[in-house]
Amino acid sequence: MRIGSSIFLIALGAIVAFAVQVQVSFIDLALVGYILMGVGVVGLIASLVLAAPRRQARVSESRSMVDPATGETVTRRESRDTGL
Repeated sequence: MRIGSSIFLIALGAIVAFAVQVQVSFIDLALVGYILMGVGVVGLIASLVLAAPRRQARVSESRSMVDPATGETVTRRESRDTGL
Protein backbone atom coordinates (compact mmCIF):
# COMPACT_ATOMS: atom_id res chain seq x y z
CA MET A 1 0.00 0.00 0.00
CA ARG A 2 1.42 3.36 -0.99
CA ILE A 3 0.92 6.84 0.40
CA GLY A 4 -1.78 7.78 -2.12
CA SER A 5 -3.92 4.72 -1.48
CA SER A 6 -3.54 5.20 2.28
CA ILE A 7 -4.77 8.78 2.05
CA PHE A 8 -7.64 7.60 -0.15
CA LEU A 9 -8.67 5.03 2.48
CA ILE A 10 -8.52 7.65 5.23
CA ALA A 11 -10.71 10.02 3.21
CA LEU A 12 -13.16 7.28 2.22
CA GLY A 13 -13.41 6.12 5.82
CA ALA A 14 -14.08 9.66 7.02
CA ILE A 15 -16.82 10.08 4.43
CA VAL A 16 -18.45 6.79 5.36
CA ALA A 17 -18.14 7.43 9.10
CA PHE A 18 -19.25 11.05 9.26
CA ALA A 19 -21.18 11.98 6.09
CA VAL A 20 -23.26 8.94 5.16
CA GLN A 21 -26.59 8.92 6.99
CA VAL A 22 -28.03 5.70 5.56
CA GLN A 23 -29.48 3.16 8.00
CA VAL A 24 -28.49 -0.41 7.21
CA SER A 25 -29.85 -3.05 9.54
CA PHE A 26 -27.04 -5.61 9.29
CA ILE A 27 -23.96 -3.33 9.27
CA ASP A 28 -22.80 -0.27 11.18
CA LEU A 29 -21.45 2.16 8.58
CA ALA A 30 -19.75 4.33 11.18
CA LEU A 31 -17.72 1.33 12.34
CA VAL A 32 -16.82 0.49 8.73
CA GLY A 33 -15.64 4.07 8.28
CA TYR A 34 -13.48 3.92 11.40
CA ILE A 35 -11.99 0.62 10.24
CA LEU A 36 -11.15 2.12 6.83
CA MET A 37 -9.53 5.13 8.49
CA GLY A 38 -7.50 2.85 10.78
CA VAL A 39 -6.27 0.72 7.90
CA GLY A 40 -5.36 3.90 6.02
CA VAL A 41 -3.38 5.27 8.96
CA VAL A 42 -1.51 1.98 9.44
CA GLY A 43 -0.76 1.86 5.71
CA LEU A 44 0.43 5.46 5.73
CA ILE A 45 2.79 4.83 8.64
CA ALA A 46 4.13 1.66 6.99
CA SER A 47 4.63 3.52 3.70
CA LEU A 48 6.55 6.32 5.38
CA VAL A 49 8.75 3.89 7.32
CA LEU A 50 9.56 1.84 4.24
CA ALA A 51 10.26 4.96 2.15
CA ALA A 52 12.68 6.42 4.71
CA PRO A 53 16.32 6.62 3.64
CA ARG A 54 18.38 3.75 4.92
CA ARG A 55 22.00 3.38 5.81
CA GLN A 56 24.12 2.43 2.84
CA ALA A 57 25.77 -0.94 2.47
CA ARG A 58 29.23 -1.87 3.65
CA VAL A 59 31.93 -1.66 1.00
CA SER A 60 34.79 -4.15 1.04
CA GLU A 61 37.95 -3.84 -0.99
CA SER A 62 40.69 -6.36 -1.44
CA ARG A 63 44.03 -5.67 -3.11
CA SER A 64 46.70 -8.22 -3.84
CA MET A 65 50.23 -7.32 -4.85
CA VAL A 66 53.42 -9.28 -5.29
CA ASP A 67 56.45 -8.03 -3.39
CA PRO A 68 59.19 -7.77 -6.02
CA ALA A 69 61.99 -8.41 -3.54
CA THR A 70 60.66 -11.60 -1.96
CA GLY A 71 58.04 -12.75 -4.46
CA GLU A 72 55.49 -12.98 -1.64
CA THR A 73 51.86 -12.09 -2.32
CA VAL A 74 50.55 -9.39 0.00
CA THR A 75 46.80 -8.96 0.37
CA ARG A 76 45.20 -5.87 1.90
CA ARG A 77 41.51 -5.88 2.86
CA GLU A 78 39.46 -2.79 3.78
CA SER A 79 35.87 -2.49 4.92
CA ARG A 80 33.96 0.74 5.42
CA ASP A 81 30.41 2.01 5.62
CA THR A 82 29.15 4.39 3.00
CA GLY A 83 26.44 6.89 3.68
CA LEU A 84 25.44 8.09 7.13
